[in-house]
Amino acid sequence: MKKASLVFLFLLTAMCNKLFAEKVYDFNATCQQAYKEINCLRINNGQQLLNQARAQNPDNLIIDILEGYIDFFVLFFNEDPADYKVRKPKYGERLSRLEDGPESSPFYKFGKSILYLQRAAVEIKFGERWSAGWDFRRAFLLIKENKKKYPNFILNDFIYGSLQVGVGTIPDGYKWLASLFGMKGSIKQGMQVINSFLNSNDSSARLMFNEASFYYCYISNYILNKPEQAFAYIKDRNLDVVNNHLFTFMAANLAINNKQTEYAKNVIMHRNQSPEYLNVSVWDMEMGFAKINHLETQEAIQYFQNYLAHFKGNFYVKDVYQKMSWCYYLQGDMTRAQSARQLLLKSGNTDTDVDKKAQKDAKAGKWPNQLLLKVRLLSDGGYNREALNMLYGKSMHDFPNEVDKLEFSYRAARIYDDLGYADKAISMYLAAINLGKDREEYFAARAALQIGFIYEKQGKKDLAIQYYQQCLDMKDHEYQDSLDQKAKAGISRCKGE
Repeated sequence: MKKASLVFLFLLTAMCNKLFAEKVYDFNATCQQAYKEINCLRINNGQQLLNQARAQNPDNLIIDILEGYIDFFVLFFNEDPADYKVRKPKYGERLSRLEDGPESSPFYKFGKSILYLQRAAVEIKFGERWSAGWDFRRAFLLIKENKKKYPNFILNDFIYGSLQVGVGTIPDGYKWLASLFGMKGSIKQGMQVINSFLNSNDSSARLMFNEASFYYCYISNYILNKPEQAFAYIKDRNLDVVNNHLFTFMAANLAINNKQTEYAKNVIMHRNQSPEYLNVSVWDMEMGFAKINHLETQEAIQYFQNYLAHFKGNFYVKDVYQKMSWCYYLQGDMTRAQSARQLLLKSGNTDTDVDKKAQKDAKAGKWPNQLLLKVRLLSDGGYNREALNMLYGKSMHDFPNEVDKLEFSYRAARIYDDLGYADKAISMYLAAINLGKDREEYFAARAALQIGFIYEKQGKKDLAIQYYQQCLDMKDHEYQDSLDQKAKAGISRCKGE
């Protein structure tokens, strides 16, 4: 009996020690190395290090935060519904464990904010926008409270600053999200916070420098409308686009969207192709875009087919099928072009503006003017001289269709704009606005936006605001949300907000 009592007492003590073990936030050397591996997309390496850290101390809550990064990257890039069912519930489990952490630590609310942001981002990918809105709100309130309570905890800054920049430019279609935040954003103030973080010598800021740099480059491109600033930052800060696949993706993605096709191809082709990196299909999609933008249609088709064969998600699927149908169309193979269009109608979703546009075009059943399509693709790829040569001797009067007249004016304007011929560009943009201001095509609204960009660069801010507002005043056109966001950001910049 005495031995049994001692055994029972020992077991009870062990259980109590486990139950009441003190939770900690120990961002130790092992966790720091795991964080770096995960943010390079060497996911398995990161998980192995976290397993070591958990063996050293199972009550270290930093491990839960970092495992959230793993689930985020896997779900964000691959969008596998089966994976989502397994991984999403883990966010709730981690948040529950963080509730048991010491509230006296600045990591208490910071960690929860990170997890809510990650869950919100993947919820958007899987069509759960209402849940995402609430998670974004929770994340913002937590980081706002944490910044107030721990003003010297520098890790607050790159999250809070990024949210502050973004919220002020939310388009009308997402106003509900802004109201959930309950805050007025400020590009100027948010950028000051981010820049201060990036230039800090604080050891914590140095640790999360790469993640903050990722935010900075996207903000520079899409909100500040300074893609050249983003690319200069990549170069000046010597960001590793070879061995850090998150940077590889960022550089290639920004290049594709900024008409720097050759740079994008070079980045993708020269990335470290070791099997230790997260296997993603995005490289095939980006290379497909790069190839079609130089009218290399057969190679583009091969990349697009590889992408569609392996990608299990919905974002940009319709866009890819549309691009593939264009490849066949330009080759004169209408059987395969129609087949790709039918697959477009059955696949993916319309959560992005480009997918909405692809769906709309496919339903209309029409095919674009071949000359204008070639010009568009070359212009999108940054091959402006080749595109301009195709338009040589042409005017809008060579196109009997009203939509083609409108597109010709817009395409010519974009080429002149990219080549630095501002006066010619504005003239053709104005023609596009005149032809399309009451139509559903996006050309007129985008033309107004582009004139705003030109005047803003020239320092004529009042004129820039006038055209940004004209863009906002046009309603019910394609790409409404994304164009409105860019126009709102332009007005905020010109007003110094």
